[in-house]
Amino acid sequence: MARKLRLEYEDAIYHVINRGNYRQDVFGTAGAAAAFERCVFEACGKSGWRLHAYVILRNHYHLALETPRGNLATGMQWLQGTFATRFNRLRSERGHLFQGRYQAILVEPGPALARVADYIHLNPVRAGIVPLEQAAAFRWSSLGRFVRGPRPECLAAPEWLWERGLEDTAAGWTDYCAHLQRHMAKPGEQENDDYGPLSSGWAIGTHAWRQAVAKDHANTKLARSEHAGPEAKALREAQWIEAGDGLLAAARKTRIDAREDWKGAEWKVAIADTLRRTTSATNGWIAGYLHMGTGGSVSKYVSLRRSAASREADSGEFKDSRPDPMTKRTP
Repeated sequence: MARKLRLEYEDAIYHVINRGNYRQDVFGTAGAAAAFERCVFEACGKSGWRLHAYVILRNHYHLALETPRGNLATGMQWLQGTFATRFNRLRSERGHLFQGRYQAILVEPGPALARVADYIHLNPVRAGIVPLEQAAAFRWSSLGRFVRGPRPECLAAPEWLWERGLEDTAAGWTDYCAHLQRHMAKPGEQENDDYGPLSSGWAIGTHAWRQAVAKDHANTKLARSEHAGPEAKALREAQWIEAGDGLLAAARKTRIDAREDWKGAEWKVAIADTLRRTTSATNGWIAGYLHMGTGGSVSKYVSLRRSAASREADSGEFKDSRPDPMTKRTP
């Protein structure tokens, strides 16, 4: 089974999600929800995390958290392991509480984080647990903590709240609740604000930011693994793009040249050949990058080029009739 992407670095922000095993209601009682909330706050304290938003529903949870120390995995291991131990001990039960590995989607600071916070705070409304006008009344959510308190030290909001043009004051939170109501009241507003993909993929943010992160981590073990899931594709492609751009620059060509020249141009085939030899780039990807038609076309052009080079090398060897000093017989 393909592994989910796990990238860790200092000050990374994640949208973390997990569900109860077999979708069971792990947090179906007030006691269980309160116990998990305490575990979240404890994990933040132990790991030095900043918690931007959270919600705990009957069978799953959402966290928007920042890891100044780059320690998501160890903190999550403590959080889920500790809660499972406490839960099972109190109920004299055994077994896994959660549905496999948690999702950890990287989030770009700024507008993307603000969208994730909105998405998390509106979860109880979308689930039909509370009406929109009472979103802040939902007990197991950071929204209620922000509006009414008490607020644990780890709970932070200023950065994403400022993205909404608001301040961390009582008036600011009143305006934020009004902002959430406007979003839910307008048909299609959530889709326009990119709410759809906030619980899937490997990263939430602008294309330029995702490419920068992918480039920075293109050489990670997971990115190179053939068994990694589709989330690692962007990391591998960033490495291929960097190599391809370097070869284009060395040939004094650009991607515009690649688009405008014919697909079997000699210089394009030479770059494709080098990419084949020095990276794990696929024929299909090379075909798209250099505008060479299909992956089959790339394979054909490169094969013809290598065959021609081999014949030329063989021809040069046969033309040289000088005796080989390493095999020359002595009288």
